[in-house]
Amino acid sequence: MDLSELDYELPPELIAQHPAGCRDASRLLVYERETGAIRQRRFGELADELHGELVVVNDTKVVPARIPLSSPRGEVLLLERLEDGTWQALARPTRRLKAGRRYGPVELLEHLGEGRWLVRLDGEPAGQTPLPPYITEPLSDPARYQTVYAREPGSAAAPTAGLHFTPELLERLDPARVTLHVGLDTFRPVTEGRLEDHQIHGERYEVEAEAWERIRAAARVLAVGTTTVRVLETLARGGPLAGRTELFITPGFEFRRVDALLTNFHLPRSTLLALVMAFAGIEETRSLYRLAIEEGYRFYSFGDAMLLL
Repeated sequence: MDLSELDYELPPELIAQHPAGCRDASRLLVYERETGAIRQRRFGELADELHGELVVVNDTKVVPARIPLSSPRGEVLLLERLEDGTWQALARPTRRLKAGRRYGPVELLEHLGEGRWLVRLDGEPAGQTPLPPYITEPLSDPARYQTVYAREPGSAAAPTAGLHFTPELLERLDPARVTLHVGLDTFRPVTEGRLEDHQIHGERYEVEAEAWERIRAAARVLAVGTTTVRVLETLARGGPLAGRTELFITPGFEFRRVDALLTNFHLPRSTLLALVMAFAGIEETRSLYRLAIEEGYRFYSFGDAMLLL
């Protein structure tokens, strides 16, 4: 797949800088793959669009992973806690940082290349909410970058399709839960000329046996977000209930357990957009994105959502 097929032009004013006033007040673009029907709804009407699908959510919790440095002025962004208690992190300015030195609560142990470091942290993460770089305005309530069902700390970014749910809507849907800790590589732009040449990094996941049995037995499954898709399709291919997934979903992929997808609108040249194209079709996705832009939908982490049935 040529990288140009993952491109589209987005007016900057459609990049949502703040979440909707109420979580479920976001807009919802509904697309039926079998019939081609399109409907424009509100997220609070999600349950009215479902027909018995088991909803599956990712209950990972974003850690306060952005730790500012005062000298030299910069920051450490925690990516993943390793089994021995150390962390993989991004740190800048890398050229002015030295292995073996302590910077506030962070000790840099080893430079891993490309701005990545192995670090040791004093205590638990106590930094700032790691908002994506395209959100340039401050977030008044850090809880709005968490899903209402988040319970397992470990992510460097939110599974944003779940940000629209309220406790009341969640109770109506009775979802099953999986856990995948989101690393920033999920959102890293593809820079190679062809999608197939891009290397996707692994992410840790865990699913309780009871939850997987419920998911496996369901007649139809709605995955909330691309991270949930990666977990379910990893397990559907015989993956263990806990481990790391490096599953790279691109057009031509055979979906074995995901029958419907709820997702936000993603950045161009991203693996997330490629996953959506794999599920809905390349031209169909491009057409839906054009419609969303024409209709003034809000894009990216705090933006609106799309339901692919």
